[in-house]
Amino acid sequence: MTKKVIIIGAVGGGATTASQLRKLDETMEIIVLERTDHLSYGACGMPYYLGDVIKDRESLFAATPESLQTKKGLDVRMKHEALKIDRDHKTLHIRNHSTNEDYEEAYDALVLATGASSILPDIPGLEQIPAFHLRTVADMDRMKQYLTTEKPTSCAIIGGGYIGVEMAENLSGLGMNVAVVERSPQLIHIIDPEAAEIVQKHLEENRVDVFLDDGLQEVAGPDQLKLDSGKIIQADCLLLAVGIKPNNSLAEQAGLSLGESGGVKANEFMQTDDPSIYCVGDAVESIDFIDHAPKQVPLAWPAHRQAYVIARHITGDSVPFHGMLGTAIAKVFDLHVASTGLGEKELKKKGYRFKTIVHKGKSHAAYYPGAKDLYIRVHFDPGSGKIYGGSVIGEEKTDKQIDILATAIYGGITITGLQEIETCYAPPFSSPKGLLNMVGYKAEAEMDRPESCK
Repeated sequence: MTKKVIIIGAVGGGATTASQLRKLDETMEIIVLERTDHLSYGACGMPYYLGDVIKDRESLFAATPESLQTKKGLDVRMKHEALKIDRDHKTLHIRNHSTNEDYEEAYDALVLATGASSILPDIPGLEQIPAFHLRTVADMDRMKQYLTTEKPTSCAIIGGGYIGVEMAENLSGLGMNVAVVERSPQLIHIIDPEAAEIVQKHLEENRVDVFLDDGLQEVAGPDQLKLDSGKIIQADCLLLAVGIKPNNSLAEQAGLSLGESGGVKANEFMQTDDPSIYCVGDAVESIDFIDHAPKQVPLAWPAHRQAYVIARHITGDSVPFHGMLGTAIAKVFDLHVASTGLGEKELKKKGYRFKTIVHKGKSHAAYYPGAKDLYIRVHFDPGSGKIYGGSVIGEEKTDKQIDILATAIYGGITITGLQEIETCYAPPFSSPKGLLNMVGYKAEAEMDRPESCK
């Protein structure tokens, strides 16, 4: 008998789950519900479209409903919203917003790919100023229209995470004066404070004002923003980038367990409490690869891997999801900022004993023209040599170094084992000893020694 799978949400995780299921089973009935007008789009490209780096809006879309239906035989239903899950009868209550009609659809397996929504703080006087957030295509289009028609000269970004600093660059590129306001003591909270200081300095060098340990208290006038510190800054508009929250109301109404982050709890096969219901992407609380603690990081790689795991499990050929490191990178003007695994603050909070190797080097042989500085921090257990995580900042080759480090962690390579990783060398590309080779050599002196050798 043909299995019937309904997927709620058709952006990254949902669309990928549907495609993987079709690849593994040509006969399965696959229904994809999407409550908006848009599916399968590159949300990470939105800041660059707003900054006119990406000119073609349509290039952000990987697929259309028609292409998914024609090429992959998927039943894609746009403007269809899942209202309620009836777990006892394995049916889904759905509303077609195009016709305002409600109906029910039975399922054998259900995939929650409901994503997340922007956190919108309650700020007095917010109605006095054009305020935006950036999560959906509709959010992007609204802000693009404002930037194009009103041509503002200044913007205050509330939140100094990856989206905040990326938008600071892109709005500055439009000739706007930009300020970033961040409540915590540093920008990009997942990287180490020393690395964050480099990012802050670079932003300020590019004429972005940075306010740390501060928040937006109220909008005091059409262009007057009062901060918690009492400072007044001027801006024509606001971008609220303080974070996101999982869209978990459907799961909660169905009695499915939520994790401490608010994401839906799932096992290694991405199954919820109900073995017929799976969850993927920004809506799910997954696990950390290193210590298996609950972890939720809204990134594309985990969502795509989880989608593959779900598709394999539904089709009867299981592979587990082993967790995520949260490997991420952002472009901030000339700097590329990358991190993976557990950072210094998280290690301290969890009570880990660790040491840190700091290494500064060049992106390729220093005598070959164009070499750029790279700054690397790697955290490890001085007893076992287990690598916990690290960050890399530089103007080029940052992604290469962080990818090698993430691969080493996944492969169980120790800190001194980094010495043995054989990387390619020619003067335009690297050095005879790679930067992470050097981290491995430096770490040798920091490892615990047997008592007899002390």
